[in-house]
Amino acid sequence: MIENQDIIVMGIQAWDIEIGSNCKNIALEFAKNNRVLYVNPPLDRVSKYRERHTEKIKKRIRVLKGEDDDLVQIGGTMWNLYPKTLTESINFLKGKAFDFFNKRNSKGFANDILEAAERLGFKDYIVFNDSSMFLGQYIKEYLNPSFYVYYMRDYLTKNPYWKKNGVRLEPKLIENADCVVNNSTLYAEYGKQYTEHSFMVGQGCDTSLFNDQIREIEIPTDLLSIPKPIIGYVGFLSSRRLSINILEHLAKARPDWSIVLVGPEDDLFSVSRLHEIDNVYFLGSRDSSQLPNYIKGFDVAINPQHINEATMGNYPRKIDEYLAMGKPTVASATKAMEYFKEHTYLGETPEDYVVLIEKALKENSTNLEASRREFGLSHSWENNVNEIYKCILRVKENQPKSKQQWALSLP
Repeated sequence: MIENQDIIVMGIQAWDIEIGSNCKNIALEFAKNNRVLYVNPPLDRVSKYRERHTEKIKKRIRVLKGEDDDLVQIGGTMWNLYPKTLTESINFLKGKAFDFFNKRNSKGFANDILEAAERLGFKDYIVFNDSSMFLGQYIKEYLNPSFYVYYMRDYLTKNPYWKKNGVRLEPKLIENADCVVNNSTLYAEYGKQYTEHSFMVGQGCDTSLFNDQIREIEIPTDLLSIPKPIIGYVGFLSSRRLSINILEHLAKARPDWSIVLVGPEDDLFSVSRLHEIDNVYFLGSRDSSQLPNYIKGFDVAINPQHINEATMGNYPRKIDEYLAMGKPTVASATKAMEYFKEHTYLGETPEDYVVLIEKALKENSTNLEASRREFGLSHSWENNVNEIYKCILRVKENQPKSKQQWALSLP
C-alpha cells in the first residue's frame, strides 16, 4: 500500500473521453489514499483545426485563451489538468527532426504540469505514465519525480501512428523508467528486454457491477424472445480485432444457436453477411451499466479475436466481466489469454469455436460457475492497484537511501 503520496498521472486518454479507460480507473483507485493530478494529453495543432467544431476541442481552446480553468477538482483528493500548451503535430517527421520538436513539445507540456503541481503543493511525487511514449521521453528529466512508472496496456508500436517513431523511442523510455508495469505477459516480456524492473500486474474491472451475488441483475426483455442457447458477445464490433469469419462459421454451422452481438459496429461489420443470417442478432449499443444484464442472459460468452500482432498481448477486460458472472467463456488463444487458460476454452480456428462452445454448453455446472466467479471477481481495480504498489515499493526498496523520499510500506 502507498498512502499520503502525491501522484501525477499522465493519461494517454483525456479524462473527458467517452469510453472506459484503464488509466482513469487506476487514477481513481490511487486517489482513495493519495492526492492525484490526472493530466490530459495536450491539444495538438492538427486536432485544433480538424475537430474545432466538437465540444471537446472548444473546451480546450477556451482553456488556451484563459476563458476556462485549466485545473479542475474532480474529487476530494483528485484534480484534472487541461494543459495550456498547444503542441505541434510532428508525427510526419522521423529521427533527429522528430526528436528536436518532440523535446520542445515535452518542455511546454512539462511546464504546465510543474505549474499545476506547484499550485496544488505537490512534493516528492510519483509520475505514472500511461503509455505516452513521445511526450513521456523527457518527463523524468523535466519533472524530476521521486519515482517514474511506465504503464503498458496495449501494443501501441503495432499501431501505424505510434510505430513510426515508437519502435525507436519506447525502448529508451522503458530503460529510463524506474519501473514498468504491464497488463499482459507479452508486454512484461517485451519490457524485460530493456529493464529488469518490468512486471505483469494484470488488470482490474468494476467487479461490483458484474457481481450478481450482491445485487439483482435482470435479463433484458429483448433477450428473452431470442431462442436459446444464446452465444453472446459484448463490446465494440471492430473488424480490426474481431473475426467476422468465425462468427459466420458459428452461425451457419449451428443454426440452432443464437449468435447475439451487443455493441456498436464498424463499417465492415455493418455491411457484413452476418446481417443476412437469421440466427445472428445485432442489438446495437448499450450503456455500460446494462452490459451485466446482457451477459446474464448468455449461455456461453465469446471473444472471437483475430490472432495477430495487434491482439496478441491485449488484456481483454471483457473476459474478467464474463467470468465474474460465472459464464462459460470461449476465446481466441492469444498470448494474453494464457492468463485465463484454467477458466476458459481457448481456440484458434472457426472449427475450434464450434467444438469448444459445444463442450462449454455440455459440461457447465454450478461448481464451474463458482470457480469462474471467484477468479473473475478477484480482478478488482483495488487488487490491480495493490499489485502496482507492490512493484513500485520493491523497486524503491532497492534504490539508494538518498532517493527514498517517501516511506516504504511493503505488504
